[in-house]
Amino acid sequence: MLRAGGYFVWAAQPVYKHEEALEEQWEEMLNLTTRLCWKLLKKDGYVAIWQKPSDNSCYLNREEGTKPPLCDPSDDPDNVWYVNLKTCISPLPENGYGRNLTRWPARLHTPPDRLQSVKLDGFISRNELFRAESKYWNEIIENYVRGLHWKTMKFRDVMDMRAGFGGFAAAFIDQNLDSWVMNVVPVSGPNTLPVIYDRGLIGVMHDWCEPFDTYPRTYDLLHAANLLSVEKKRCNVSSIMLEMDRILRPGGRAYIRNSLAIMDELVEIAKAIGWQATVRDTSEGPHASYRVLVCDKHLLRG
Repeated sequence: MLRAGGYFVWAAQPVYKHEEALEEQWEEMLNLTTRLCWKLLKKDGYVAIWQKPSDNSCYLNREEGTKPPLCDPSDDPDNVWYVNLKTCISPLPENGYGRNLTRWPARLHTPPDRLQSVKLDGFISRNELFRAESKYWNEIIENYVRGLHWKTMKFRDVMDMRAGFGGFAAAFIDQNLDSWVMNVVPVSGPNTLPVIYDRGLIGVMHDWCEPFDTYPRTYDLLHAANLLSVEKKRCNVSSIMLEMDRILRPGGRAYIRNSLAIMDELVEIAKAIGWQATVRDTSEGPHASYRVLVCDKHLLRG
């Protein structure tokens, strides 16, 4: 999980207490981090700070038989869904992907190196697609702010249920919306999670045919763009919307952008759940093949 050159901070009793058992734990930690090639930068007060290496030179120069070993070259470190933990070290990419990042805030809109590793259909320029997605969502969020008065709603905990490259979350920052956005990358599509993190955003991978790992009533706003028509081929749309209802706070909202072909079904399910549902035109106008279903979850249900 830790980026090349990233830091690990340990705040624990073995760092600052000198009892025999705790000193043994400190020595074990020093031994492990040395074998992991982490460099101890500082031990001060209650904390100790290590840094992960920026290249593979230390890994390759370890003594033969050092544990943990390097992972097998056939292992894919990006394969993270239903994969067991392995006691091995994932070597860093030789091309430097995930390490050479632009400084914040320019990082938010700079196509990262790992964008080129995302598996997409066709041969369209990934940089071009990245910038087009950012522009697309910036225009939509600007319309939401102006036409639907989003700044007065004070959404704090927000989820983009089909995040792509993270353009929706980036637009929140561009529009100065004081919100925290969880970017969810569905397993049914390409793994764009590395791009989201390289932009300086936060995210997870998830299968929307399964429950989302969070408490009930967590989010103020759920946003789903072209998600339900895709997942309908794999599982029951009603189950997904009921899961949305579970994690949506009373008084929260769900915005579902999808095609006309599925909109009537979504409206029926939303009303059955107890949401107040309104279908709105997109910015493309009334003749577009897409609509936005705006759903309000009331504090009290009759």
